[in-house]
Amino acid sequence: MAQLYFYYSAMNAGKSTALLQSSYNYQERGMRTMVYTAEFDNRFGTGRIGSRIGLSSPARLYSNETSLFSEIKAESLLEPVHCVLLDESQFLTRAQVKELADVVDLLDIPVLCYGLRTDFRGELFSGSQYLLAWADKLVELKTVCHCGRKAGMVLRLNEQGKPFKEGAQVQVGGNESYVSVCRKHYYDALESGSSRAIFGNQHGTEG
Repeated sequence: MAQLYFYYSAMNAGKSTALLQSSYNYQERGMRTMVYTAEFDNRFGTGRIGSRIGLSSPARLYSNETSLFSEIKAESLLEPVHCVLLDESQFLTRAQVKELADVVDLLDIPVLCYGLRTDFRGELFSGSQYLLAWADKLVELKTVCHCGRKAGMVLRLNEQGKPFKEGAQVQVGGNESYVSVCRKHYYDALESGSSRAIFGNQHGTEG
C-alpha cells in the first residue's frame, strides 16, 4: 500500500543524494518515477536536482501554482507511475501537501518528499509543517555540528560571517550562506552576533 514519506533534516545531510538514489533504485527495476524540484532553485541548472557528491538528474519543476495531483494523475494515465519524489519539499503549500496525500490515497502511488524542517529563524516551513502533520512515515536524515552533536538548526550568514536574525524565509544558497549546527551553537551564534568566533571559517551546504 502506498504511503506519504517525509525525509527531513538540516542542511548538509545528503537529502538530494538520498532522493536520487531512491529514484535510481526504482528505475533500475524497470519502474517509472516522477522527480520534482522547486522552480526557483537553479543552483544546479534549471530543471535539475544535484547533490554535493556530484550526482544529478533532470527534474520537473513546481511552483506555488502547480497542481501536483493533476499532473501526476495525467502522467499515470499515459503510463504507470511507480513513485513520485520531491526535493525542496519545505516550499510546498498546504494545498500541495494535501494533493500529494491524495496521490497516495486515491492513485495508490507512493510519494517521497525530501526537505528542511526549519528555516534560519528556527521556524517551520509551510510544506514541512503539513508534511510533519500528515505524512505516513517521518524519517530524519542526520548531519552533525562541528562539535559532534546532531545538527538540527541552520544559520544564515552574511558576507562577514555574521548570522541573520531576521529576513525573508526563502533565500537560495549553499555553503556561502548557510551552516548546520546543534541547538546550543545556534543560539550561541545568535547571541554573540558572530559565527566565526565559534566555527572559524567552516560553512555548511544544502544537500
